[in-house]
Amino acid sequence: MSKERLYLFDTTLRDGAQTTGVDFSLEDKRRLMRVLDDLGIDYIEGGYPGANATDTELFTSRPDFKSARFTAFGMTKRAGRSVSNDPGLQAILQSSADSICLVAKSSDYQVRVALGISKEENLDSVEQSVRAVVETQREAMIDCEHFFDGYKSNRDYALAVAKTAFNAGARWVVLCDTNGGTLPHEIERIVTDVAKHVPGTNLGIHTHNDTENAVANTLMAVRAGCRQIQGTLNGLGERCGNANLTSIIPTLLLKSEFADAFATSVTPEKLRTLTHASRVLDEILNEAPDRHAPYVGESAFATKAGIHASALIKAPETYEHVPPESIGNERRILVSKQGGLSSLTAALERFGLPSDKEDLRVQALLDEIKAREDQGYSYEAAEASFELLARRSLASVPRFFSVDSFRVTVERNRVLNGSGTNAQAVVTVSIAGERDPLVSVGEGNGPVNALDKALRSDLGRYQKHIDHVELVDYKVRILTHTQTGGTDAVTRVLVESHDTETGDRWTTVGVSTNIIDASFEALLDSINYKLLKDDARAA
Repeated sequence: MSKERLYLFDTTLRDGAQTTGVDFSLEDKRRLMRVLDDLGIDYIEGGYPGANATDTELFTSRPDFKSARFTAFGMTKRAGRSVSNDPGLQAILQSSADSICLVAKSSDYQVRVALGISKEENLDSVEQSVRAVVETQREAMIDCEHFFDGYKSNRDYALAVAKTAFNAGARWVVLCDTNGGTLPHEIERIVTDVAKHVPGTNLGIHTHNDTENAVANTLMAVRAGCRQIQGTLNGLGERCGNANLTSIIPTLLLKSEFADAFATSVTPEKLRTLTHASRVLDEILNEAPDRHAPYVGESAFATKAGIHASALIKAPETYEHVPPESIGNERRILVSKQGGLSSLTAALERFGLPSDKEDLRVQALLDEIKAREDQGYSYEAAEASFELLARRSLASVPRFFSVDSFRVTVERNRVLNGSGTNAQAVVTVSIAGERDPLVSVGEGNGPVNALDKALRSDLGRYQKHIDHVELVDYKVRILTHTQTGGTDAVTRVLVESHDTETGDRWTTVGVSTNIIDASFEALLDSINYKLLKDDARAA
């Protein structure tokens, strides 16, 4: 039985760029396009030529894609103007795009209120604009904006817009849930009706996530007949985001209802790059990856309950709906006091450490973990600190350096930097095998920032290993372990570090009644972990 073809359309660089706080540079766009092309995306929408300098520059030449179609976005011609006399449309037509996607109102309310023109003028703009694209011998498609809202208020007009675009030569007529308020059962019913007027092989779906249904709505549209899927990597997009291709693509390939009926250009081999693609986008945006993201998140295949871990080790399918390696992710069995020997030995095996349950050292390590967690430590979110602890117990960790002393001062002065406070830290470090200690000074907007700068400013022969390491997240939790539960309570600090050269991220933990001491402990673990992973030479 032959499978029907589904076409994937990524609009991260255009629709996703409307996310609050997101601003792609030209190089950002080019880098992400290479990642999307490698993944197997059919259409990569680069942006809106003529709308801004970045997008205009991007479309001056066609990227060297392996298979993706370079797609430009724009608007249909303005009413009252000819195609040749519309600068916006002409900028798109003169771009280097393989395909052109034009947005058109398909709701009579939007035509009347937003455009202020007649329904007939809108239909004329759609027809002429599509024909203009077709005349350039490029693929034309129409995003029918507000289609589902328009259908519910005036079915005949919404269908008229779709049919006009198709009859004018549009390869794809894309039905858009622009406001994101349509529900899955409505999507299925409406798309089923539209497919009677425009063939499903020419229908696309574009959904927003305002009711947390964008992925479900997309899948229902496919069931009802749509064969092009529009969405963004990691669900990026304005308001609550767009349909998340990072969730849709593995569902299409790994769930039998879709995998048995449909084919995409994403092969099983390419699917294994999905987690990498997701994290490249996070890196470009300088954001921490969403740990709880379906399929690609660090927690997507993580468990810490002892009984779950025991079953998972025997048969992964007991608690996994798909194999994590199929999307380039990995199974994580977390170590905590709620877990047991099964959780611990699984984690030790992953690190290549002795993991025999009968080994007294392993039992002693489990006892130490539970004792430390009773003191306030938490290793399920700080695997780097756990690995250091395990290696110190079961193997060996080189003594790269030691901190002889550190001092932090905080000065309040309204003249300083306009902020009123300034912090300075002095750290004295002895490097293994070297006679003279190193004294480093760092200044920052707070004591932890100053300590971090001082510690990383001069680490002798190890400096090259940490030049690209930066602190990207810092979390503090007050644990009421003291009698008063007030300002003298135990403090837990989690520090997330990022290697800007390799893209690696790791988290470490520190605990103390002194927040600065807890922070410094986490910072020391972070640097020692990096040196360990780099196989740095110790004297």
